Amino acid sequence: MIQLSGRPFQQSDMWPSGSIERIIIQRMNEDTAVYSYQSIGELSFELALRKNIIMSARTMNQSHVRFADFANSRCNPQYWNLTRTGGFLLRQDVKPSDAIRDIYKNSSQYAFECAAAKVIIYYHAALNLIGESLFNQLFQNIYLYSWHADPDLGVRAAYTRHFLPGDVVYFNNPDFDPKTPYWRGENAVVLGDGTYFGHGLGIRTAEQMIHALNQTRRPGSNQPAYLTNVVARPSFKHLAKLSMSQPVYSIHKPQHMVVQHNESSIPFDRYVSYF
Repeated sequence: MIQLSGRPFQQSDMWPSGSIERIIIQRMNEDTAVYSYQSIGELSFELALRKNIIMSARTMNQSHVRFADFANSRCNPQYWNLTRTGGFLLRQDVKPSDAIRDIYKNSSQYAFECAAAKVIIYYHAALNLIGESLFNQLFQNIYLYSWHADPDLGVRAAYTRHFLPGDVVYFNNPDFDPKTPYWRGENAVVLGDGTYFGHGLGIRTAEQMIHALNQTRRPGSNQPAYLTNVVARPSFKHLAKLSMSQPVYSIHKPQHMVVQHNESSIPFDRYVSYF
C-alpha cells in the first residue's frame, strides 16, 4: 500500500488510465509492504524515474551495444578509459552526461556485461529526468564496472516477491556450463507488461528467459534456471530530495562505490551475476 504523509494514498487520476504510472501505483497498492512518501512530489519523482528506467531499457534493447564478458568489453575512447579489468572510467575532460548519452548514440562502439548494463540504464534514466546540470554535478566520477555505482545513485538490493515496473530482478542459472560462466544468470528490468529486458537476451517473458538460460546449463544437468526474489532499486527518495533541493551542494565523494546495503538488504553480489 501507499502512504502519503502517514495517510493511505490511492488516488491515481493524476495519471492517464493505462499509463505506466497508474500500473505502478496499482502494483504498490496490491503489495502488503508500505511505500511511504513525505509528499506527492516524492511519489511523482519515483514514478517518473521508474518510467524512465523502462524507457532506457527499451532504448538499449533497440541499440547496437553488444554483450561481452569483462575480457572483451569495449567502449568509445573519446569518453571512457578502458581499465585492465574491463571497466569504463569516465575521462576527466568530458561531461558525464555526454559520456552516458554516447553509449546510446554510438552504441556499436560498446560491449559490456549485463550488470553494467543495468547501472548504465539507471544513469541514463536519471539523466533524462533530472537534466544535464544536476546530473553533471552529482556524477562527476562515473566508473562502469559490474554493479559499481555512485553513492548518490544509491543502488540497493533486497528480498521481495512483489516486483514493480522499473525494478531489476535476477534469473539464476545454478547449473550453468563452466565453459560459459557469463550465463550463470541474467539481470533484467521489469518492463511492466509481463516482459523483462536482459542485456544479451533482449526482451522476453519470464518463461522465455528461463528457457534461454536452460540451454546454457552444463551437459546432463536437469536443474532449471529460476526467477529469484532478489530485486535491485536506486534510491528514489534520495535522488528526489537532491532533485527538489537544487542547487546541489559541493561535495567530495569516492570515485566509485558498489551496491549499498541497509538493514533489510542482502549481499547482492552473492546472488546477482556480474554478467
